[in-house]
Amino acid sequence: MFRNFKKSSSLDYSFITFLVVLVIFGLVILTSASSDLSKARFGDSYYYLKHQILFGLLPGLAGFFAAFSINYQNWKKWGVWLLAGSVILLLLVFTPLGFKAYGSERWLSIAGVGFQPGELVKITFIVYMAAWIGKSQSRSKNLKEGFIPFLILSAGVLIPLILQPSTTIAVLILAAVLAMYFTAGAKIRFLFSVGAIALFAVAALLFITPYRMERVLGFLNPDSDPLGKTYQINQTLIAIGSGGLTGVGYGRSTTKLHYLPEPIGDSIFAVIAEELGFIGSVALIFFFLLFVWRGLAIAKVAPDAFGRLLGIGFMTIIGLQAFVHIGANSGLIPLTGVPLPFVSYGGTALAVFLTMSGLMVNISMKR
Repeated sequence: MFRNFKKSSSLDYSFITFLVVLVIFGLVILTSASSDLSKARFGDSYYYLKHQILFGLLPGLAGFFAAFSINYQNWKKWGVWLLAGSVILLLLVFTPLGFKAYGSERWLSIAGVGFQPGELVKITFIVYMAAWIGKSQSRSKNLKEGFIPFLILSAGVLIPLILQPSTTIAVLILAAVLAMYFTAGAKIRFLFSVGAIALFAVAALLFITPYRMERVLGFLNPDSDPLGKTYQINQTLIAIGSGGLTGVGYGRSTTKLHYLPEPIGDSIFAVIAEELGFIGSVALIFFFLLFVWRGLAIAKVAPDAFGRLLGIGFMTIIGLQAFVHIGANSGLIPLTGVPLPFVSYGGTALAVFLTMSGLMVNISMKR
């Protein structure tokens, strides 16, 4: 798979193949996970699938081919403007243009089209930080010129996300830019400083927001309130356990309509495990690993620091988000509302991840 990788300037067909498999699998499993829900809510078994294609896949393909066609190095000069625009959109969710859904003010409606600005920040902040860090090696090693500005920039972008609240998205973005920052050569004491600040912030959030504390307590004792705060994790574990080795069969999940909260979003891995079993679940995880592995291979041989950092940031956020979703559904980590990349329902997220992938393909062509 890696033979003559450095010498080639053609498309990276392995990366594209893994991407296509994940996207097609996502549409296929979404069809099953959403059919009953779509029928019950809209009288159309394919409503959510059509919506995903129209507002996720098609914009995502446009973003993919645009990112693939334009030299990725041009994104350096656009980074600050893209980030500024996405932060403005992020702040607009707190105005009358924003609307609340599922208990959070994460959505913005412009010209009748709803989307999540927080998803856009995933790509714009990584692009900006890759350009900012890659411009000077001293920024990853110097306290005043590098680390302190890094903290200020991160806080300015991530605090609005936490206020929505989109805490998990903020943590994922921070993890991605930290991976970029320390790959560039930052001192290890900076890492411990960020870790201490993050732990303090998490502890403060748990203290001032009871629902976050309830999630942690529910994770530690899942039997404490099976009809209340631990209902979702118990139902996901029941669905996963019901799948056994080979699953109950595609489209035959019995939990996705009446029992499983958010079967098309935060709990879609449970539907996968129930219908396709342990074998299907492991196969999906394997393709995610291959996708991230190949992406990191592209980043490793990128021709410049900007391309290398972009690849590391994109693959970190996709890989970590997949891990958090699967881990939360499996009871490995506290429950959190994070969709599964390329699979869960959500047009903005799919479009953003496809655009990231287009940039990765462009980087691979310049190796």
